Amino acid sequence: MSSPNPILSKVAAFITRATASGIELLVLAHPYAGNQLPAGTVEENEDVRDAARREAREETGLNARLIAYIGYLDEEMPRDTLAVVKNTIVYARPDATSFDWARMLRGNWVRVERAHGDWTQITYEEPDQYPDATYTTYRITGWVPNDALARQQRRHFFHLTADDETRDAWTQFADNHAFRLFWASIAALPEIVPPQNRWVEYVRDELKYAFDTARQSW
Repeated sequence: MSSPNPILSKVAAFITRATASGIELLVLAHPYAGNQLPAGTVEENEDVRDAARREAREETGLNARLIAYIGYLDEEMPRDTLAVVKNTIVYARPDATSFDWARMLRGNWVRVERAHGDWTQITYEEPDQYPDATYTTYRITGWVPNDALARQQRRHFFHLTADDETRDAWTQFADNHAFRLFWASIAALPEIVPPQNRWVEYVRDELKYAFDTARQSW
């Protein structure tokens, strides 16, 4: 098995607003996967700053203004797990002339089943809900080229704010889901799904970034 591409770049957008009672962070309530923060995959040849703005716009509907690049985290991937680093066809056999029955998107995490030459057999699963994912809604198993996979993932963190006045809550349709968006005090956030639940703490404690002293838009 040849070495996969080294790093898949991801972004996370901390979108804040300043209120009389303190700094609030924008949270997305996924209909099946719990509370999340705006985040996603950097597209091929896309600047990470542009990716942060794009993900914020797509997932929230806001034209958020970039305040700061906070830093990054090299995210540990589970054992026998790789990241898809470019959109690829999934083949029935380790052979490009075999049946090409599915597509795998850049950014997905997949489980490694076995390797054969320049090919890796992978499985992608989508659970039904959070936090009690007792079923799998769909599963894809097949062969992809090794150069479509990465062993490392790096998450870039950005601080953004909305210059325009925003509602306290609204719904945004993105990634084939209807997200409910709402503001929450950054000092008392609701439960966030793992591993995102550790991002705010990491940014504050490890990267020493203070959301409350960054310049805000009132």
